[in-house]
Amino acid sequence: MELFNVYPLFDITPVKAEGCYVWDENGKKYLDLYGGHAVISIGHSHPTYVEKISTQLQQIGFYSNSVQNPLQKELAEKLGKQSGCEDYQLFLCNSGAEANENALKLASFITGKKKIISYKKGFHGRTSAAVAITDNPKIIAPVNETDNALILPFNDIDATEEALKKGDVAAVIVEGIQGIGGIYVPDTEFLTKLKQLTEKYVAVLILDEIQSGYGRSGKFFAYQHTEIKPDIVTMAKGMGNGFPIGGVLIQPEIEPWFGMLGTTFGGNHLACAAAIAVLDVMKDENLVENAEKVGNYLMDKLAAIDAAFEIRGEGLMIGLEFKQPIAEIRKKLLFDYGIFTGVSGQNIIRLLPPLSLTTEQADTFLAAFAEVLGSFAE
Repeated sequence: MELFNVYPLFDITPVKAEGCYVWDENGKKYLDLYGGHAVISIGHSHPTYVEKISTQLQQIGFYSNSVQNPLQKELAEKLGKQSGCEDYQLFLCNSGAEANENALKLASFITGKKKIISYKKGFHGRTSAAVAITDNPKIIAPVNETDNALILPFNDIDATEEALKKGDVAAVIVEGIQGIGGIYVPDTEFLTKLKQLTEKYVAVLILDEIQSGYGRSGKFFAYQHTEIKPDIVTMAKGMGNGFPIGGVLIQPEIEPWFGMLGTTFGGNHLACAAAIAVLDVMKDENLVENAEKVGNYLMDKLAAIDAAFEIRGEGLMIGLEFKQPIAEIRKKLLFDYGIFTGVSGQNIIRLLPPLSLTTEQADTFLAAFAEVLGSFAE
């Protein structure tokens, strides 16, 4: 049997990882500035994380949500305190797409409405409703097509209000920072007015923090760079540091009923142990603060490089947009300098390293990046 070939792959086979580094099968060492797509939050193979998962697996790795699981309550309490969202309710699931799917369903349940507003360049997942509101026609199959998705210009509050006025919008969903779309940060005024309008027109405001959350922006959630309080927040990626887990934070005014949402694997013992370890390390090592500090350092140094590219982002979620395709730049960084980076479209490099990245490691990238740009300018 062969694998279903849907991923373009680099000819590299990672076999070991630690901190911000990855080693391939030939022993070559790479600096990881991609974090496995913003998933590695506390660093690879962190000893606290490894010990917590190993110990839990020796006790019980999984049982269904038909019984008590104290780890879920421990996770909820720690997440509430560290994120500043203690008054929210938590629903646990397996992935970002599933988190968004449940958030959208929940919004429709409580409003009795069908339409969802999302934004250009947004990405919310590959499952049914999530893919329908994602601005990428290539991944929307005929079965996903719907008249209920309204994809509007990003940061356009006037277009949003016009759509909300019709009274049939269940929810507005927006990323804390658009990730796959190219690291676009929503305007503070836009988010502030968005909260006001969703309250006025009785729609649910969902902040998709799947990529931008869990400290990546220098705040626990990227929306916390503003004063708003969303109705629902979705998260995943950095939540489990590589172990699949997602979550939905839900305002206390939203009341559940038995069977409203459900999942087989969501919130299982092993996943909760992984997520608890992530929060413990983030707190003990001040990783949210480190993301802000090293992110600001990186962006300041990048701005000083004499080359034509635009810098966007917050914390350790950085986009570098060029006027020309950047495939060769990324390949040279990877194969000549041993540095993983991400991409958005054809022209944008994405930097999504572990939140434990040091200024010394940032300097390693900066020196290599300057040399690579210089080689292409010759």
